[in-house]
Amino acid sequence: MTVACRASGYGLRVTAGGARSFVFNYRIKGRERRITIGQYPAWSALAARKQAEHLRRQVDIGLDPLDGRIAEREAPTVRALYVRYEEEHLPTKAPRSAADDRGMWKNDILPALGAKKVADLRPQDCDALHRTISHTRPIRANRVNEVLRKALNLSIRWGWIERNPATGVRRNPEPKRHRYLDREEVGRLIDALNKHSERTSSDAILFMLLTGCRKSEALNATWSQFDLGNQVWTKPSAETKQRREHRVPYSSAAASILKRRSGSAGQQVFAGSTGGALQDVRRTWAAVSKSAGLQSVRLHDLRHTFASLVASSGQSLMVVGELLGHSTPQTTKRYAHLYDDALRSASEGVSRSLRTQRKRRRKLKG
Repeated sequence: MTVACRASGYGLRVTAGGARSFVFNYRIKGRERRITIGQYPAWSALAARKQAEHLRRQVDIGLDPLDGRIAEREAPTVRALYVRYEEEHLPTKAPRSAADDRGMWKNDILPALGAKKVADLRPQDCDALHRTISHTRPIRANRVNEVLRKALNLSIRWGWIERNPATGVRRNPEPKRHRYLDREEVGRLIDALNKHSERTSSDAILFMLLTGCRKSEALNATWSQFDLGNQVWTKPSAETKQRREHRVPYSSAAASILKRRSGSAGQQVFAGSTGGALQDVRRTWAAVSKSAGLQSVRLHDLRHTFASLVASSGQSLMVVGELLGHSTPQTTKRYAHLYDDALRSASEGVSRSLRTQRKRRRKLKG
């Protein structure tokens, strides 16, 4: 039952159980609508009347207060943002990268922001998330903000928000680190790999060193990708970071590893115990690094080492980039300093040539 009050549309609704609440009835765009103001006695009659007058003014200028309330109630949360991000964006990324994104959402973003409405996110929320993670994982904090910023950029395209609150978060410094194994260290590592009891993971690590490939490319390699006769490896776009096919010749040393493994059953070159792709080589890497006496060396540093060995053999940056599968020359330029010795040697050659010419002129004058 609803009892009308003086303000137009304002009334008190009483349920069969005796609960009382103030309501506002109105008509807009040919529709009869009702919106609940609040329950009595939490709302006084005076406060409810003033709210009804405010709602009436909204209706008079063509705004539907119930639509606004429904929109607010149904506005997507950050958790809903993740669901759509997972459905529409993650399939465009490499499997390993997509798995890393999921980890950041489930371990960092959703516990902190999952219940918030996307439209209610403020720069302070994103700053606070980044700051909290930075206490223990400063580099990871940067990656988390990158993922959140990408998702919020997508939400702008979807019409959920107009501005991205994750833009402008101050990143933590990320010192560039490139560790290259010298030839002696490479020799010790190869000896340790040859002696290690776990042959599949040891072969996979040695294959990474000899080809400069990424870990995911090696572990997901299948026999169908290799032209064993011509010693060419064609990596499918789904397995490369650049998301494009990468065709690259490989050395006779890498070919020896493939020949040694050709007797294994299944499609995977480096198969795990279940027959699928080997999932990780961390334990083997830790063991052989210790055995070889390597300090502060990551598995990814084998890729940098491969590039340094190619450069020291006199090959150009273009060749380095082609072997590593870089999509732009700018990516390969990080290895330009490896040519310092060659450039210095060339410069010294010019100096020697000029000195020789000056001596000859002096002799002719004499």
